[in-house]
Amino acid sequence: MRRWRMLTGVVLLFGVLLPAQATAADGARVVSETRVDSRTLDLVISSPALGAEAPVRLLLPERYDEEPGRKWPVLYLLHGCCEVQDYKSWTHYTDVEALTENKDVLVVMPSDGKAGMYSKWWNFGLPGGPDWETFHVTELRGILERDYQAGDRRAVAGLSIGGYGALAYAFRHPGMFRAAASYSGIPNTMQFGVPEVIQGILMQQGLNLMALWGNQYVKPDLWRSQNPYDNAEKFRGVGLYVSCGNGKAGPLDPPGKSDWLEPAALSASQSFTNLLSSKGIPVTTSYYGDGTHSWPYWNRALHESWPLLTSSLAL
Repeated sequence: MRRWRMLTGVVLLFGVLLPAQATAADGARVVSETRVDSRTLDLVISSPALGAEAPVRLLLPERYDEEPGRKWPVLYLLHGCCEVQDYKSWTHYTDVEALTENKDVLVVMPSDGKAGMYSKWWNFGLPGGPDWETFHVTELRGILERDYQAGDRRAVAGLSIGGYGALAYAFRHPGMFRAAASYSGIPNTMQFGVPEVIQGILMQQGLNLMALWGNQYVKPDLWRSQNPYDNAEKFRGVGLYVSCGNGKAGPLDPPGKSDWLEPAALSASQSFTNLLSSKGIPVTTSYYGDGTHSWPYWNRALHESWPLLTSSLAL
């Protein structure tokens, strides 16, 4: 596949589909590559963990093609629920391309479906539930490290349920991520009212709300095993950033705008960071007051957390 990466010029700028990669040891494989422009590479991966194909967008370092033997630090950016743009949302709504220009980092933006919750779905104990967690941290990681020059220095950031995902992956896979950032996330899934918010999102997307982790009262152990708050001790040594608004119209909103998701995210975020502080676990917080559950604030948060994320990657 290296011969394809060395192609430059007009051919790569028109979204050419490139030959698929070989199958990985776990059965996951790239079924298509599309070089969107000089830095943007879209993959479609056939995933045994999902039982389906799923897309991933990569932002390549500028010298990626010129240094085929180099291993690059990796920044995962996770999207939220219900995004029309899905895996393209970070490049569609933010200036991440400009922010990472001339930076020696491979940016990975995987799909989480409609609302995959960055989790292995319980599916009532039956086989066949999608396993987004394995897709992201095992299958995709293996493909990136084998075929796309990904190194072993990693950080992760996400918004909304992607903020939850960033923190969940950080504690569920110790040592995988050196830093994790949550923007308007839900790092305490057991906080009062938050389970109902999660279930409402799933129902809104036409998903079975009990197939994720079951009922929180019937299966509390499963919920806690997935909850960053209940696993706070596992964040020691991880660089952490948590930000959230209060849901009222702020400086980046049109007048009169408000929402109901941001207050729930704020409550979950504050309970989590308060617990971290009580345990002496360092965390950088930005509770900026007025501001809604929307992209302008998440783009700003990416910039604010950038020093923490990049220092963890030794950029």
